Amino acid sequence: MKIEDLINDIDDNDHLSSNEQTPLRPDAFEKTDAEKIEIIKKDMHHILETLGMDMTDDSLKGTPNRVAKMFVKEIFGGLRPDAKPTASTFENKYKYGEMLVEKNIVLYSTCEHHLLPIVGRAHVAYISNGSVVGLSKMNRIVDYYAKRPQVQERLNIQIVRELQQVMNTEDVACVIDAKHLCVNSRGIRDIESSTVTGEFGGAFKDPAVRREFLDYIKMETKF
Repeated sequence: MKIEDLINDIDDNDHLSSNEQTPLRPDAFEKTDAEKIEIIKKDMHHILETLGMDMTDDSLKGTPNRVAKMFVKEIFGGLRPDAKPTASTFENKYKYGEMLVEKNIVLYSTCEHHLLPIVGRAHVAYISNGSVVGLSKMNRIVDYYAKRPQVQERLNIQIVRELQQVMNTEDVACVIDAKHLCVNSRGIRDIESSTVTGEFGGAFKDPAVRREFLDYIKMETKF
């Protein structure tokens, strides 16, 4: 099935997560990063020990600390409000009125159901409402919302909502095509399947505009 057929099959209600916001407790930011790392380190040590691993082994004894630091500082770094990218906008002096597409943004996230990787690409577009945003900021917004326990549908929505707010326009779209290792490496273990989700705002709800966007992201870029 072609990507445009998959997108056209997406029903706005069927694929929305129950909450557009990442489910965080009110006290989520009361502990410092150092405190979180120390707690996770002890928990990870207990998990590995429970599995029967010899935690005195030279190869393993540093693993709990490495995993804890990775959780807090890297793969779940998008949970930290202070890590949110600042996306300054600039006047659209070129008077460019067509859509701008940033395609093939590499995406690494983590499935919140099994804590296994989600790996894929995001394709983001907007139509200027008088302002433009730096291209790298679009990549950074994708990366920020990806670096947390995620559901792909929610990630799609969060990227679009953030850019709509930054750009002060509803005319934003995002398509994500990603592999979920919870499907590829466990359970059904289907290594070929990937998941495609789309979120279309404003003008991108028009079939002709949506088609133009999908045609852009199918283009091959070679250097």
